[in-house]
Amino acid sequence: MSDAAALDTLFEAARAAREKAYAPYSKYKVGAAILAPDGRVFVGCNVENAAYPVGTCAEAGAIAAMIQGGGARITAIAVIGSGPDICTPCGGCRQRIREFAAADAVIAMTNADMGAKLVCTMDEILPHAFGPDHLPGA
Repeated sequence: MSDAAALDTLFEAARAAREKAYAPYSKYKVGAAILAPDGRVFVGCNVENAAYPVGTCAEAGAIAAMIQGGGARITAIAVIGSGPDICTPCGGCRQRIREFAAADAVIAMTNADMGAKLVCTMDEILPHAFGPDHLPGA
């Protein structure tokens, strides 16, 4: 997934998902796009709620779409936010991504105009992560 054109396609899918976000409170829309090993792309957007803690992150939405679509692994994920700074997954979403991503999975992040990008691996964004392989019988 180091191919720049493939990453740009994933960023575009995340950007399109961001446009459908429901963020009336923060006005900060986020989109995420997951690339599965079979080449399918699953997207999600953030959905806010007046009771702030019960909102949903874009990454969680994309993961839910992947599971609903029969996927089980993340090869790469792209995340885009609404501001001038690169939008990185929150701590909870890093753990959610880790549930389905290997240490070398690509985590690609960008800002609103896609002018700044940061690409790293799962292991780089969440070093020494606890995952399913740590549990008995895994």
